Amino acid sequence: MPHRTELYEDPPLGCWPIVYSPDYNITFMGLEKLHPFDAGKWGKIINFLKEEKLIADDLIVQAREATDEDLLVVHTRRYLNKLKWSFVVATITEIPPVAFLPNFIVQRKVLKPLRTQTGGTIMAGKLAVDRGWAINVGGGFHHCSSDKGGGFCAYADITLAIKFLFERVQGVSRATIIDLDAHQGNGHERDFMDDPRVYIMDAYNRYIYPGDGFAKRAIKRKVELEWGTEDTEYLQKVQTHVEGALNEFKPDIVVYNAGTDILDGDPLGGLAISPQGIVKRDEVVFRAARSRGVPVLMVTSGGYQKRTARIIADSILNLHSLGLLGRQQPACALGSPSLDQMVRDSAKDFSNLALQ
Repeated sequence: MPHRTELYEDPPLGCWPIVYSPDYNITFMGLEKLHPFDAGKWGKIINFLKEEKLIADDLIVQAREATDEDLLVVHTRRYLNKLKWSFVVATITEIPPVAFLPNFIVQRKVLKPLRTQTGGTIMAGKLAVDRGWAINVGGGFHHCSSDKGGGFCAYADITLAIKFLFERVQGVSRATIIDLDAHQGNGHERDFMDDPRVYIMDAYNRYIYPGDGFAKRAIKRKVELEWGTEDTEYLQKVQTHVEGALNEFKPDIVVYNAGTDILDGDPLGGLAISPQGIVKRDEVVFRAARSRGVPVLMVTSGGYQKRTARIIADSILNLHSLGLLGRQQPACALGSPSLDQMVRDSAKDFSNLALQ
């Protein structure tokens, strides 16, 4: 019998299936600046979407923190106990000074934001099934498995979202993970190694972290990319393999790990995709899933440049302008004829920018 969880409680009617909490953002005495990750990017994405009038605070779903009981659906008690040691968290987050902080501060300032993002991914899984799509503005901790963290990933949110759906939602028994972050998603690969219910497609730079040969055995559709891969080759491969993956295996949910560390100039990704290429990539995935009537859950994962937040916001605006985020407006926005127009205008502005 699954435990009782607040994460599957229905959000207020009229909310968009976009999940976020201000608690996502990591800020503590500038320590977060010691990792190349922009630890405030999630809030910036939301601010851009608010500026474009796509959303307002009362139109998004407020993420809740995953409890220990929620996390134990996947994680071992031994692993969760390890996170009570600051030096372990310092190794996972790749921020060495964290090792010298009292653990109660590490829990509050580093792990609570990551647990809240993890709760957000689990919540977005149910929302996607209910609404046809959902976006967690955070999450995508694809290097973490049930008993091991790494690469800034302390909780296995993708595995958790899928296991929650399998256990709690009738009619969901097959899942496809489409992992398009620049790094191999070795965490969920290890977790679903011998699980025939889960099909994994992973496209990544073959030369960078984590290079996990054992985990690669779980990938059903492996797309290994060369240094400096550019838009034309990349988008052709994504289109071919996303379509191929969804034709080969018919899932009840697609979990899309939409890392933006494929962006040209990213210090860790080593690929050379343009902002417009990222927007088009997300469109390809949503179009493939939605045209087949398969719910899609998107998480934002890696992306290590200051301009990343703007690109993610532009991509969400583009998906909306193309009708890929559902045609029905939230009830509380029905009386606002200017909303669609403003979104269309912003998408047009982005298109004009792309042509310059």
